[in-house]
Amino acid sequence: MTITTRDGLIDALANNSSRFVVDKVSISNAVAGTYYSLWRATGQPGQGSAPTTAAIPTSATTGAIGFTNQTSPATSYLAWLTLNCSNAAVTLEIHDRVGHMGGLVGNVTTSQTVNLDLDSGGLNLGAARRGDSNYSDIQWWMEWYTDTGATASNATINVTYNDGTSGDLTVVAVGGTIRASRMINLNGLIPSAAAGKFIRDINTVILSASTGTAGNFGFTATRMRGVLPLFVANKGEVGDWAALGLSEIPNDACLMLIELCSTTTTGAVRGSGKIAHG
Repeated sequence: MTITTRDGLIDALANNSSRFVVDKVSISNAVAGTYYSLWRATGQPGQGSAPTTAAIPTSATTGAIGFTNQTSPATSYLAWLTLNCSNAAVTLEIHDRVGHMGGLVGNVTTSQTVNLDLDSGGLNLGAARRGDSNYSDIQWWMEWYTDTGATASNATINVTYNDGTSGDLTVVAVGGTIRASRMINLNGLIPSAAAGKFIRDINTVILSASTGTAGNFGFTATRMRGVLPLFVANKGEVGDWAALGLSEIPNDACLMLIELCSTTTTGAVRGSGKIAHG
């Protein structure tokens, strides 16, 4: 049954949990104060592939943190986490990677189709992983898989909101030579005219200028499940169930790490955690 008491949680941590290990190599060419995906970093979990067409990855997708699915009414929770990084002053977040697509290029100025709609078009994410029905729990990102070129450009991104209306996000500045694994968050770019709405679907993207190199980028939707700040290099920090918020981990969640960088690399990231079941 669902964990409803502290004793039940302690018992699940000791006797009924999926333990996972994190051991990710450092990614170079980072920018301090920006987000980087560890999806393509080699190590443990294994290196995730760059997606092509829109899809909903799961816990079985290479690159995801593995755990055991539960049979209702049993539920899973992020209950314990310890991480360290070879860089100081970074923040590591665990997200459920609920949707992604890639294969877009930086050297054209024509409209490129994205069509990453979480609950239609055959994707059908479902309520457990989506969270609130108005999509307010979902974070949206531009994610790079290989570098695009040195010429700066602006991206016009057309989206569909939770109420079915569509519109363009405030122009996204795509600086020169965006490096592989960089992530740009889109939620804060909803224009004031659409205040109070949330993104359901990324439809298309148009670049104002060719960056000069095709590269490979795409769009990713995630739902954050936990966060752990790391203050000192090579010193492990521990997040217990209370600090992590005891976030529910739905069956098939594609758990991954996103890092808020503090310097020009992501640093080597290592640690372990437990997903408690009950």
